[in-house]
Formats: sequence, structure tokens, C-alpha cells
Amino acid sequence: MSIREKVRKMKEEAPYLAAFSVKKRNEALARIAKNLRAHAEEVFAANQKDLEAAEGNGIAPAVMKRLKFDYMKLADILVGIEQLIGLPDPLGKVSLSRELDKGLTLYRVSSPIGVIGVIFEARPDALVQISTLCIKSGNCAILKGGKETTYTNRALFKIIHDSALQVGLPPNCLVQAELHSEIDELLACHESVDLLIPRGSNAFVQHIMNNTKIPVMGHADGICHIYVDADADTLKAVPIIVDAKTQYTAACNAVETILVHRKIAKAFLPRLAQTLKNRGVRLRGTAEVGEIIDVETIEDDGFIEYLDLIVSLKLVSSVDDAIEHINFFGSHHTDCIITENGENADRFMQMVDSAGVYWNCSTRFADGFRYGFGAEVGISTSKFHARGPVGLDGLVTYKYKLIGDGHIVADYASGKKRFHHKEI
Repeated sequence: MSIREKVRKMKEEAPYLAAFSVKKRNEALARIAKNLRAHAEEVFAANQKDLEAAEGNGIAPAVMKRLKFDYMKLADILVGIEQLIGLPDPLGKVSLSRELDKGLTLYRVSSPIGVIGVIFEARPDALVQISTLCIKSGNCAILKGGKETTYTNRALFKIIHDSALQVGLPPNCLVQAELHSEIDELLACHESVDLLIPRGSNAFVQHIMNNTKIPVMGHADGICHIYVDADADTLKAVPIIVDAKTQYTAACNAVETILVHRKIAKAFLPRLAQTLKNRGVRLRGTAEVGEIIDVETIEDDGFIEYLDLIVSLKLVSSVDDAIEHINFFGSHHTDCIITENGENADRFMQMVDSAGVYWNCSTRFADGFRYGFGAEVGISTSKFHARGPVGLDGLVTYKYKLIGDGHIVADYASGKKRFHHKEI
């Protein structure tokens, strides 16, 4: 069966999944967690095959980190599922109740998006996060992982899909695509797929955005910044920056550029540089930075996403200079100010045009699990529908339900009746 045929069946079954009670959807999540524990060794064995193949193919270290699926990642996933089960039902929430006229009542009620296609590169944990979030939010999902995770994804998907069927969810609530050729086929399914969420490199996400009519939610880059203000507590600043750069370098929320106020640069940069070098971080910076510490010199426009133990450094003269740099060079993902000056922090958080703006904490907190969303299907830098880590609330839309009693528009157009628009 082709992807187009599978997706058409998903579209037909989507309303049935949406109609399942939250109790039944949570039962499916609990069964998934139980079966993941029971079959963990099978998943680890499959992952080892993927790791060996990736190593033989010379896969980049950043990708290898994402590819690995071990006890730690499984533990995080299980905590996320437990958290997800405990979250309120995102469906059926009434956000507007209005009596238009006597006996004519309007409600705005949250509902699933429908069929979501998620295309992700070497992230087997993403498959579990996406599947469980879609089940909880009543969405059908078609999942296409990278070839680097073929065996792991296959093992995980079987466990998740079997678990969903065991509790009675529709058979086509989840579908896995494995062939690279199926991506282009999926991108053409605009009549059946309601939303695409790509997770991967800049080039990969841009390809998806440029080759489909389906709405796309996500981000292409993660060029995150930390600005160390003149009024920063440098004892806080160093561990925050080290965490943001080295805790997990392959993540899109790892810091890539450090901006430092000129007033503190000569005292602060040598200590920061030594600490980062001790953690294996390569330092790149402008010529001005190079006058203070030893760095690989970059031009004023050489601020990019590394996803590696490399960081860029630049000096600025004010919080406004930092804001201007971030809004121009950044990717509107997550950016942070380190300062004890509340006015500067407020201005930074107001003026930086990013999905996440932080004060005195690591950019690595930009994560659906850490926000209490249970998990995330990705991080969006869009300003439409969902922004930042996309959890349950980002996977629902709404419909208007109007209940009348023989009401017709002609009565209002003629002046026979009038709306009174009363909130109820």
C-alpha cells in the first residue's frame, strides 16, 4: 500500500481517534510505557545495529549522540509518558461561550488537528515523544525517521503501534514510513495531511518547507545566544554558559554565540575561555575578542549554528547592541541575558524577537519535557499557531459549535431580530 493510500485511511479514521475518551487515550500511553520496559533489551539491540552501521559510515559525532538510545534516554522517555498521562485532556476545552440571541449559542471548543506527518532525522527518542503526544491529543501521525535509525525506529514503532491496538485504538492511528522515496510522496498528500513537522538540519527543514503545500511547523536553525551584561554576576555566568554549550552540544537549544559587554570583557573573557577550553570547546571570535584571548578569528557575519563543541564570541557596548545582534543574526529560537540589572533584563526579554527569552539560566531549558509538556514534537520559531516547544497545546486547533432552535439569518438581515451577544 502506498503512503498516499495509507494517509487517506488515516484521514478517514482521524475523527474516530478524536472521539476516544481521555481515559482510553491515557490507557494507551500506559500500555506503551509498560511494553517499552518489557522490550527494552530488544530496542537496545536494534540501536546497537544502527550505531555500528553509523560508525562504519563515518556519521558525524553530533548525529551519533542523537542516534544513541540507551537506558538514560529510555528513562527520560518513561518519565515523559508518565507526565503526559497526568496532564489534563487538551480536547473539548471551551474557550468561548456566547449567546448570540435567545436560543442561539456559540461555543469555541478545542479539537485535534487531524493527521500530522512528522519527518525527523537520527532521533529514535523523537519517535516515542511524537507518537505519545499525538495519541494524547487525539491526532493520527505518520512517522518518517532517518535511515540512520532504521532498526531502532522499527523496534520502537512496533511496540507503540501494538500497544495502541491492544487497547482498541484505530489501526491506522499511527503509520511508519521507512523509504526515503516516501518523503516526497508524503509531501504531496496535501488533501489528507493537515500539518507537517520536520525535525533535522537546516537544509533538511528548508527542503520540506520548499516542496509541499501542506502547512509546516518547525524551525530551520538553532542559533542561540547568551548575552553577558555589564551588570552580570560572572560567578553565575560561567556555569550557565558551560551548561548551555556542553551539556548536550547536538541539541538545537545549545548556545552558539556569546555576546559580552565591553566593560567586563578584559576581566571576564580569560576566565570563561579557560573554562570552556578545559571542556574541549573551540573558541571563535571577532578580531576585537582576539585582542583579549586566543581565538580563531571570524568576520562580523560569521555567526552560525555549530551543533558541536565550538562557540562564537563578540563584544557589544550595551543591551541594545546585544538585542540588535540577536534579532539580526539569530534564528528566533532561544536567547538569554545574564545580568543583575532588572531594567536591562526586562528590556532584553521584551525586545528580543525569539520563541524563548531567558534571564540568568541555560538555553538548554528550551524543551517540552522541562516545561512540563510531557514531551515535544519539536520547537517552532513560527509566530502562527504554536511557538517554542510544541507540546499538547500546539497539537490542537478549535472548532466553533453553534446551537440554535430554527434560527435563520433572514430574520436578522431584515431587522426582525437582533443579536445581543451575551457572554455565558
